[in-house]
Amino acid sequence: MGHHEQDRDERGPQAPRPRAVWTVVASDIGPLLLAATDNGLVNVVFHATPDVRDKALARLASRLGAEPAEDPASPLLAEPVRQLRAYFAGELRDFELPLDWSLISGFNRQVLRELATGVPFGTVVGYGDLARRVGQPGAAQAVGVAMGSNPLPVVVACHRVVERDGGIGGFGGGLETKRQLLALEGVLPAPLF
Repeated sequence: MGHHEQDRDERGPQAPRPRAVWTVVASDIGPLLLAATDNGLVNVVFHATPDVRDKALARLASRLGAEPAEDPASPLLAEPVRQLRAYFAGELRDFELPLDWSLISGFNRQVLRELATGVPFGTVVGYGDLARRVGQPGAAQAVGVAMGSNPLPVVVACHRVVERDGGIGGFGGGLETKRQLLALEGVLPAPLF
């Protein structure tokens, strides 16, 4: 076993490119693009109209270094699709899926992992609370940025992060989508008055 196996020669037999597959599924909040690699679900994209879908796939191809293939029947997508359907049907509270975190790193990944494991269905957390949980109490705004860059919305539930004063906070999928997801989980933010 020499050092050559560590070389990042993607053409070598040791390092196959991640195979990415995608499909679009209908949901209560509009079409969702789901993409997965051999490591797990890698991307969920809201409002996946053809235009949004094409942009998302181009971004994904450049990040993964491989063109994702449309494959609705892929075994890599079967479980994500099943669990998302069950979630929207009110039959599933916790996603149990392998996740591929390769689209996000550093602080953003740390915050999203904490969110994925520490903020259960039907609960909400403030931006500042989440910052404190990852040991960065002053980083509420950075937490907002992390939520905005979440490559796995719905499954990694950035809709559960709200403003402390009862405001709903921002949301990459649009506030109406955030409201729908919170309503689905039985938590609408307190009214502002």
